Amino acid sequence: MVFHDLISSVLVGFEIFTPPEFSYQVNFPRLELVLDGEYVNEMEDHERKMSRIVAKAGDAIFVPPNCWNKPDWDTDCSVLSMLFGRRQLGLSFVSKRKGEAGFYDIQKHSIQTRSGFAIDNILEALSSLARESHKKPMDDLLLQALLQYSKTMLEQPVEQSQSRVQDLYQGICIYIQENFHRQITRDSIADRFSISSNHLSRLFRQQGHMTLADYITWVRVDRAKFMLKKYNFKLNEVSLRCGFKDVNYFCRVFKNRTGRTPTEYRGSI
Repeated sequence: MVFHDLISSVLVGFEIFTPPEFSYQVNFPRLELVLDGEYVNEMEDHERKMSRIVAKAGDAIFVPPNCWNKPDWDTDCSVLSMLFGRRQLGLSFVSKRKGEAGFYDIQKHSIQTRSGFAIDNILEALSSLARESHKKPMDDLLLQALLQYSKTMLEQPVEQSQSRVQDLYQGICIYIQENFHRQITRDSIADRFSISSNHLSRLFRQQGHMTLADYITWVRVDRAKFMLKKYNFKLNEVSLRCGFKDVNYFCRVFKNRTGRTPTEYRGSI
């Protein structure tokens, strides 16, 4: 059909910069606060292209939902990350020294959020503003409001606050949603949260609606669906970026979970 061919020829000229491997891309907004040193990132700019940002102490980086960023992690820096999930606010503080493989200080905490309150509108406004080329001074005012609201939630937790066990469970869920593209295992997650592997499995049986392995698979398949919709990745690249080592295994799991192969799913969009 002539119109199909004409539109296809126009689309060839469009360049959509796809996220690099091992970048962070999740479906909730994040805020990165640089407390010390320099924090270097590759990330999407307001035109959906790659930009390199060197953030210094006192700077803040807001990452809207489903946008990506890739920290360099080869500088001296201390960063406070705030992850605004649907049901919880995740807080992560990390410190890094240049030239060292790991972090020398990691602290994590999560609290229940108050959905339906002002924070939802603040996050939505920041996400919309991220697509604008001119942000000042609105972004500073919105960030200040977001931090003040988050501080209030820490000072005055939701009544009948969840237990430490629930806090731990939700913190692990956030960690999996951030790191689904890596080769995370039961042992590596347990080690990250300083608990035993058996305790981790028991935690998901008690707190969740699925096992740890099923939850990791659910997150990976959900992100694969997003990538199949948004990007023109080959199936082996989608597989790799979602943490599946083997593309054939990925296709089997995807069909088992969705009832369609990845190719059929992409074709139905």
